[in-house]
Amino acid sequence: MTQESLVQVMTAAVVISAIALLAQALMVLGMFRTIKSLQQQISQFLPRAETFLSSTEKALAESQKQIKEVTARATEVLDSTQKQLAKVDSFVEDATARARVQMERLELVLDDTVSRVHHTVVQLNNGVMRPLREVSGLAAGVKAAFQHFLGGGRSSVAQATSDEEMFI
Repeated sequence: MTQESLVQVMTAAVVISAIALLAQALMVLGMFRTIKSLQQQISQFLPRAETFLSSTEKALAESQKQIKEVTARATEVLDSTQKQLAKVDSFVEDATARARVQMERLELVLDDTVSRVHHTVVQLNNGVMRPLREVSGLAAGVKAAFQHFLGGGRSSVAQATSDEEMFI
């Protein structure tokens, strides 16, 4: 390579570098303008955002107060409910115990009544029915004896046949 061609190559490189630097300067200028417009928009939006933020903080504080009040009320309701439930539970236990005692008493009374009725039936059977059966049997025997002694003769064949038919 000759010196002249080397100078031409270097000149071309310097020109390309100058064009690149000019392009970069134009891009930096464009970024500067964009940043300035964004800064203006943000400066207009910032007071609105601060107002919104302060109202949001107030609403949040009020919500926290309301939540505390509701929590306190809910705690009171839960405590009251728990006390009432304990009372109902003790009432149910007491009623169950009383019902159990009454059922046991009823069972004892029922057993006693059944045994008394049984005893009465046995006494009635032994005291009244047995003598009635004995008297009835004795009367039937006396009647049969009188019929035999007073009836005299033999029974007729027609009567014997009807008696046999009854047993057949």
